[in-house]
Amino acid sequence: MSRRANKYDNGFTEKDFLVTTREEMHARGWDQLDVIIVSGDAYIDSPFIGVAMVGRILEREGYRVGMIGQPDIKSDKDITRLGEPKLYWGVSGGSVDSMVSNYTATKKFRNSDDYTPGGKNNKRPDRATLVYCNLIRQHFKNTVPLVLGGIEASLRRITHYDYWSNKLRKPILFDAKADYMIYGMGEIALTELTLAIKEGRKPTDIRGVCYISKEPKYEYIQLPSHADCLKEKEKYIDMFDAFYDNNDPISANGLCEEVDNRYLIQNPPCDYLNEDEMDALSALPFTRELHPYHQKEGKVKCLETIKFSIMTHQGCWGECNFCAIGVHQGRTIRTRSEKSIVQEAKEFTTYKDFKGYISDVGGPTANMYGYECGKKLKLGTCDHQRCVDSRHLCKTMKVDHSRNINLLKQVRQVPGVKKAFIASGIRYDLINEDKNQGYNYLKEIVKYHISGQLKVAPEHTQQHVLDLMGKPGKQTLVDFKKLYDKLNKEEGKKQYLTYYLIAAHPGCEEKDMHELKRFTRDELQMNPEQAQVFTPTPSTYSAVMYYTEMDPVTRKKIFVEKDTKRKEKQKSIVVAKESFQTGFAS
Repeated sequence: MSRRANKYDNGFTEKDFLVTTREEMHARGWDQLDVIIVSGDAYIDSPFIGVAMVGRILEREGYRVGMIGQPDIKSDKDITRLGEPKLYWGVSGGSVDSMVSNYTATKKFRNSDDYTPGGKNNKRPDRATLVYCNLIRQHFKNTVPLVLGGIEASLRRITHYDYWSNKLRKPILFDAKADYMIYGMGEIALTELTLAIKEGRKPTDIRGVCYISKEPKYEYIQLPSHADCLKEKEKYIDMFDAFYDNNDPISANGLCEEVDNRYLIQNPPCDYLNEDEMDALSALPFTRELHPYHQKEGKVKCLETIKFSIMTHQGCWGECNFCAIGVHQGRTIRTRSEKSIVQEAKEFTTYKDFKGYISDVGGPTANMYGYECGKKLKLGTCDHQRCVDSRHLCKTMKVDHSRNINLLKQVRQVPGVKKAFIASGIRYDLINEDKNQGYNYLKEIVKYHISGQLKVAPEHTQQHVLDLMGKPGKQTLVDFKKLYDKLNKEEGKKQYLTYYLIAAHPGCEEKDMHELKRFTRDELQMNPEQAQVFTPTPSTYSAVMYYTEMDPVTRKKIFVEKDTKRKEKQKSIVVAKESFQTGFAS
């Protein structure tokens, strides 16, 4: 019986996964693995899990790959159980930055972890990438190269502000004492680096790779040094501007940063995948299950949402200043074909535990599927010019929801699919902007693709705060809500909007939160529940603002709330329960 056949009747064995134990290696007749991946997550074999995708790509290329999820860091029992790899160790902090995963915005320890069996947060160490590199070197002297990947490493690849230690930290390659890093999505860099190491070549000329050099690379952009950034906050802004503007495979230059008389070299990004390549990766033989090695410890909560979800595209050009998706995934949309997505929906219906409900058909922003700026596709992202900001959409970005509408129709028509939800966030300003198909798209999702509520993320309503966030103005939200309510009334449905809001973002004072509360009460007719205190995460402009207390564009001083109690008070203002005269479908 083929692996695919085994998958469909849910009769999984260890042979359906990447290997995790020496016994599984021997069952395949292997004495040594080519690559061993160490991750801060338990091994969940899903296309939504980065290390699982890495493993499946390498497996497709013919490499012998092993997975060590959440190793015990106090002994050698896990890190040594697969032996030493022939080519390299792949090290990832997991699907979420370990510090974000372990601590709230007010630095309280989180008790739960959606990627840990049983749900208790007791397996992911702080700064997991650094800890795992140290663990490997402790037990394998003079070992093969250590290659970093994943979001924790990718977003810390240059000098960065670290909220939890409240200081600028060196590029993570220096602290981890690793050899190389693949940054961003890096699918093409992954195969090229692995081949180079296999052939005995140094992968220092491969796009999408970072490494440490004793000498500068003068043909690359020379960033302010780590020491300069420590001395002068404006130098740190200069460095981040150059870093941010050089993340596109078409237009980016390489970067060079001096750190303690050595140099961080960031080669230009690797090319993005085309549609056929995206489709091929989605067709890799994922089981969409937690590996049996971990199952005795309990279930992982994340599978409740990702198991029967479909990722339609990569990338986001929304460029919210508090979000790092644009830096990690890129600001150009790469889509899968309708055929590939529909085939994935058909495969869901062969699982015994599929009840007919697809949890999500979307991506970083659900309604960016299927269109892009023609100028960007030819020339790359613009320097100092965003596709969309708090004031307007660039005139060269032609929003068109027609392909997305067609996709959703095809997915919901798959026999055995009762409902295909859109759980990813949508940009309501793009629906307003699309004068040809925006109305039809919203009507489609109101009628067929909402589970009682639709998530939107205005984050705030005060224009000076929205400008610093990079979010659209409040009138855009008001216009969208009117249309949403109108369509729900026409369909005879009572479906609601869920609003995500942020407290204590740079530039936001208590008076701004009171005004936000007034707006939600009087204009939206609701009491917000989804408010969160701002977290300054690495590789975001909002974190730059938080550290420097300056607007990075004007370099003028801005208010930044740094007192924990006052941050909590900002949140409490907007989530306070108040009475109001309710309207329909609010």
